[in-house]
Amino acid sequence: MPRFFVGTPLNSDDILQLPDDVTRHVLVLRLQPGDSIVLFNGKGGEYSAELVEVERRSAKAIVREFRAVEVETPYHLTLAQGIAGGDKMDWLIEKAVELGASCFVPLTTTRSVVRLASERAQRRHAHWEGVVRASCEQCGRNRLPEVMPVREIATWLGALPRTPQEGELRILLSPRANMSFSALPTEPPQGRVTVLIGPEGGFSAVEEAAATAYGFAVIGLGPRVLRTETAGIAVLAALAARWGGW
Repeated sequence: MPRFFVGTPLNSDDILQLPDDVTRHVLVLRLQPGDSIVLFNGKGGEYSAELVEVERRSAKAIVREFRAVEVETPYHLTLAQGIAGGDKMDWLIEKAVELGASCFVPLTTTRSVVRLASERAQRRHAHWEGVVRASCEQCGRNRLPEVMPVREIATWLGALPRTPQEGELRILLSPRANMSFSALPTEPPQGRVTVLIGPEGGFSAVEEAAATAYGFAVIGLGPRVLRTETAGIAVLAALAARWGGW
């Protein structure tokens, strides 16, 4: 059944004017009045709904029953990612939403191929929020992961508490790691999990040292060097299998 995100409060029996982007999607799918859809606003749960009007430039639906459906992982995971070039970042965010990531932090680093600032950074941020919404529509999540504004890695690290809070886990992926993935706990931590991944060229030695000073454990994923977009998806999938996120 088609699922659509609407960024407004939802209440049973309300007749809702659907947003323009949802209307365009309804038209592309050739949905008609009387067709059933699902609506969610990112705050948890979803509503069954029925289209009551479909025009060239507008569509309306009547909101029906609320369903307390949740498909979130049993842990809160932030993916702090060195910005990747081309469309890699879009792909990575889309797949990380499917794998249960709760928050994304796009980082500018010493070896970043792509550098975003000012209006360009704001446009990319809005675009990535759209990628998150579309991925939630597809995969069945009813809570929207947060996309943080673009930050320099030093600025982002400096805003963290110097020492992880009790139950919190901070992980930095590096091909130079002397600790393997198997060293991670077998049960999900009680606190938040942050996974830090470098861009195409990886982190510099200075950046890795700065991260370890803020309590990040340097972990490796095996003898092969993974691309930046592969590393994030690999570790999220591995943690989901390890901690019951599937």
